[in-house]
Amino acid sequence: MLDKARYIVVEGPIGAGKTSLARRLAERLPAHSLFEQPEQNPFLSRFYQNMERWALPTQLNFLFQRIDQLRGLVADGMPERVVSDFLLDKDPLFAALNLPTDELALYERLFERLRPHDLPQPDLVIYLQAKPDTLMERVRKRGVDSERRITEAYLERVAEQYARFFYSF
Repeated sequence: MLDKARYIVVEGPIGAGKTSLARRLAERLPAHSLFEQPEQNPFLSRFYQNMERWALPTQLNFLFQRIDQLRGLVADGMPERVVSDFLLDKDPLFAALNLPTDELALYERLFERLRPHDLPQPDLVIYLQAKPDTLMERVRKRGVDSERRITEAYLERVAEQYARFFYSF
C-alpha cells in the first residue's frame, strides 16, 4: 500500500509520534517531507500560558502556516511523493476544542473561505493514538519549553477530539 500512496499524512494528538513516523517514512520511501512548524508560531508559548486569551491567534497562525505550506508545495510542482505530519481538514479540531462559540464561528468562516479546494487530497492517512498518560510522558520527555504547561487533562480532551474526528473521517 505504501508504494502506491503518493501523498501520505500521519496524524494524531500532541506526543503521539506524528513527526517521528513521518520523518522515518519520508526517509525510507523516499519522499518530500512537509512538517508542521510549531516553533514558527509566535503565539504558541503564550497559548499554553493562557489558552483563553491566545487560542484564536494561535489557531489562525497555524491555519495560515498550513495553507501556505500546501500552496507552496503545489506552486513548486507537486513532488512525486509527499509525507506530512498534518492534515488540513483536521485543523478545525483544535479550534473547536479551544475557542469560545463566537470565536469558533469566526474561525470556521475564515477556514471555509481560505481553505484551498484545489489541493491534492492524501492517498493515505495514518492515525496514531496513545493514552493521555503516554502522551504526557512523551511531551515531557521531548522538553519543548512552550509545552511545559500542557496538562494531562488537556491531552485527554485533545485525544477525545481526535477520536471523534477520525471516527467519521
